[in-house]
Amino acid sequence: MRDGRGTVRAPVLQFTNCRILRGRRLLRWEDLWVREGHIVDPEKLFFEERLVADQQRDCGGCILAPGFIDVQINGGFGVDFSQATEDVSSGVALVAQRILSHGVTSFCPTLVTSPPEIYHKVLPQIPVKSGGPHGAGVLGVHLEGPFISREKRGAHPEAHLRSYEANAFHDVLATYGSLDNVRIVTLAPELGRSHEVIQALTARGICVSLGHSVANLRVAEEAVQSGATFITHLFNAMLPFHHRDPGIVGLLTSDRLPPGRHIFYGMISDGMHTNPAALRIAHRAHPQGMVLVTDAVPALGLGNGRHTLGQQEVEVDGLTAYVAGTKTLSGSIAPMDVCVRHFLQATDFVMLDDSLHVRATYISGELVWQAEEARQ
Repeated sequence: MRDGRGTVRAPVLQFTNCRILRGRRLLRWEDLWVREGHIVDPEKLFFEERLVADQQRDCGGCILAPGFIDVQINGGFGVDFSQATEDVSSGVALVAQRILSHGVTSFCPTLVTSPPEIYHKVLPQIPVKSGGPHGAGVLGVHLEGPFISREKRGAHPEAHLRSYEANAFHDVLATYGSLDNVRIVTLAPELGRSHEVIQALTARGICVSLGHSVANLRVAEEAVQSGATFITHLFNAMLPFHHRDPGIVGLLTSDRLPPGRHIFYGMISDGMHTNPAALRIAHRAHPQGMVLVTDAVPALGLGNGRHTLGQQEVEVDGLTAYVAGTKTLSGSIAPMDVCVRHFLQATDFVMLDDSLHVRATYISGELVWQAEEARQ
């Protein structure tokens, strides 16, 4: 587009007749102005730049909201991010396109425990990429393993688990290769020399997540003091909560975290991995830290049968994925919108719609919004 002086400028898009979520309130019949992917102030646009919208889109009263972010997804629709195919980027692009229909607009492709040659071949082929109509954006890779607990390895192949040697961070680089495209690393903090690894990773701007671990609360707190800020799929693949030592779960209410340090935690809200009561406990204890993840496996969207997850076979039976020949859960086959619905059902989450309380409940399996007048 060109302005009145002939200067080329980005077009301005005006969404009309929207419901917009601000805080915990749904505002009706609002407009939203966007330019180059950024929300802009229409008053400044008109009075300072003398511009009006180039395009208008009528939302018809629908909710206009940010897309979901999935920071743990192992693949989907037959694509396995932990397989070193000849064209990894095409598989990532396919998943990126397909998850748009489930509300996901950015994600972290996740690699499970693999041999070094897999990381060396795959990681350079998954660069950070902006999202758009072509597909969800890639925020960076999530490396889940191989520096995790054997006891709590879950679906990770034991043969490829690793520990740190004398030069711990050198071992990390030798295992993964380049870390340029990496955004998150899940590790077990009880492994020897893990604290120097945490410090080295965070110094590079990489988020360290604690998971697949037998760490007690003291070790977990020390890991956070070293720079860890996330917990991988809370309650799963870690010591269960105990009143004398709550383990990693205790980080949600710990009073020994560094000042200003916030801990976030992933939750698989697929109806299989986490009991609704556990979802409510976590959310009520630390609601600001909850991050819903799918932990979806390559079988997402494919149905029953045998599929891969990295170096192992996974068997899907109904709504559950197991390591083939076992009863070990192996990720999820639920897309993000399903996980959000399960979360709403478990927590009876409340939003505000102007002067109404809007409560999400389920009737005969369908999500229903019930409204009551708000008390002043």
